[in-house]
Amino acid sequence: MTTIPGERAPDWSDERWQMRARSWVDAQLSRAGRRVTGLVEPRERPWSLVWRVPTDDGPVWFKANNPGTVHEAVLITALAELTPDRVLTPIAVDPEQGWSLLPDGGESLRDVLARDSDLAHWERALPGYAALQLASAPHADELVARGVPDQRPEVLADLFVELLDDREALLIGAEGGLSPETHERLRAEVPSYAQRCRRLADIGIPATVQHDDLHDGNVFAGRDGYRYFDWGDASVAHPFGTLLVTLRAVADARKLATDDAQLVRLRDAYLEAWTDRYDRRTLVEAADLAIALGPVSRSLSWRRALDTAAESRAEYAAAVPGWLEELFAASPLQPTV
Repeated sequence: MTTIPGERAPDWSDERWQMRARSWVDAQLSRAGRRVTGLVEPRERPWSLVWRVPTDDGPVWFKANNPGTVHEAVLITALAELTPDRVLTPIAVDPEQGWSLLPDGGESLRDVLARDSDLAHWERALPGYAALQLASAPHADELVARGVPDQRPEVLADLFVELLDDREALLIGAEGGLSPETHERLRAEVPSYAQRCRRLADIGIPATVQHDDLHDGNVFAGRDGYRYFDWGDASVAHPFGTLLVTLRAVADARKLATDDAQLVRLRDAYLEAWTDRYDRRTLVEAADLAIALGPVSRSLSWRRALDTAAESRAEYAAAVPGWLEELFAASPLQPTV
């Protein structure tokens, strides 16, 4: 079954769908010289279904994406070719159906931090992610052509306007949604937002793959180094947009102020990869802009993730308007030049 843009996700609980997916998993594992040894352990969200599949050579992970995040299968294949030391190499991928089968990645950065909360772990993980972005930048147009969402600064303001017109997604006037007053306030923000997008584009840092949900639960921390996974929210965008979620997740976990020196240190560890091309003042300006503009990207990511039946997305629907409201709260770090 080919996934069609705008098509609703299949019923993952349907027995016929499960039999077809299980048959695909079995066939791909057989080609890899492995076999299933027990029952799968499912985890379902509106945006994806994940199975932990036990095999005779350790667990593997099957993932089925909904139509809004179906590009993940294409993206992880591309990243495995471009930066094989930074991501897991898929056992198999069906890009049309949005299916992927991945080896087990071991413990996460979150597991490591639970034992040892030293932020040096993040300081080591962020440069590897930056290296992935730099390696992917020359292929940005190709990734967009293959279906990865385009959220580069040059188009982000138009996407913001389009999002503001989506009254259903923004739940205007409904519980958990935007109030009419906030909606009008956001419309009034469009010219300023567009101006800042133009400035970010003019700085000239190339767009690349941007994870958009890079927290400690989406980083493996194994013997072979850090590997980055769960790319369903990703887009082709300004690389520094990553900092919005990453730094906020660290700040929330440690109850830090947004201008805390520890967060500035992490930001600078990430930006170091670009210091051979741009001076630090320019990089800090770009980072501040990308963080401030980022809530629109997050709102768009959530809207794609909830491209499913209304009853399935109800629990998370407030995330789309909620991230737009963050435009009035997203604060850049205090620059240290």
